[in-house]
Amino acid sequence: MSFGYQVLGFGGSGTAAVSGNDNGIMGFGYIAASGGTSITNLVSNIGVCSTDVTGVGTGRNGLAACEFGGDKGIFGFGGSPNTAVTNLVSNTGVVATDTAGVGTTRLAIAACSYGEDKGIFGFGFPATSNPTGATNLVSNTGVVSTDVSAVGTARGQLAATEFGGDKGIFGFGVIGDYSTYQNITNLVSNTGVVATDTSGVGTARVNLNGCGYGGDKGIFGGGYTGSVTGVTNLVSNTGVVATDTAAVGSVRQSRGSCEYGKDKGIFAYGKTDTNIRNLVSNVGVVATDASGAGTARIELTACSYN
Repeated sequence: MSFGYQVLGFGGSGTAAVSGNDNGIMGFGYIAASGGTSITNLVSNIGVCSTDVTGVGTGRNGLAACEFGGDKGIFGFGGSPNTAVTNLVSNTGVVATDTAGVGTTRLAIAACSYGEDKGIFGFGFPATSNPTGATNLVSNTGVVSTDVSAVGTARGQLAATEFGGDKGIFGFGVIGDYSTYQNITNLVSNTGVVATDTSGVGTARVNLNGCGYGGDKGIFGGGYTGSVTGVTNLVSNTGVVATDTAAVGSVRQSRGSCEYGKDKGIFAYGKTDTNIRNLVSNVGVVATDASGAGTARIELTACSYN
């Protein structure tokens, strides 16, 4: 994920917990005036973002986050410079100091949970090469595995979300020429196995986000197609991606997104440098803009907890 550029503003992918978590946490990102940050903002069970919580760990952007252990979360990877460090999130929303990185250092990565209590980081851009399709599994105690060989089209600037209660999906992104945007998806089984490419549905784009809603469904939203878009694509409880739903609220990219209130979702912050939020109902309807709180920033990520 980028350092503030329009086209390469990589939006990390925050995700919703399959266990129906009540709270969320938005974290890290890029502030136009000062660069990468580690500040966080807690999301209440009614979808309200808190004021800034002082950052813990290495400030960075272009990272991803997911749930593990049923009620906890993990932030991982990102830049700059590219890193593989992770930061665990307790079931009360407290972020831990850095854990040494495992796996390929990269940014523009995505993550989601699977198997009800585990997670997966996948894809992204290593520092000096084309994108990768490698993945790293997260155990139910928050331990990140070494790289699992790539399956599907290597790409970055994509998003991920859970669906079906115990499975996940990676979707969209860009390949190594940084201009051929994708709408392909890759399903993740309840044992963390990534499937080959599924033909794309919806607008091909980058810098979008995904989260769960409704207990067993997901939503991809926003992004960049050559211009910023606010379209969304619902994901059924069997992992089928729907065609575009028209944008609601301010169009933007590189936001944070996660579940809250056990069966709802939230998109917040993002380019162009705002802290507004859009709530997602338990039937996947996106609400108009609501006032935000905390520092406006881009290229952050989010996950749920508790």
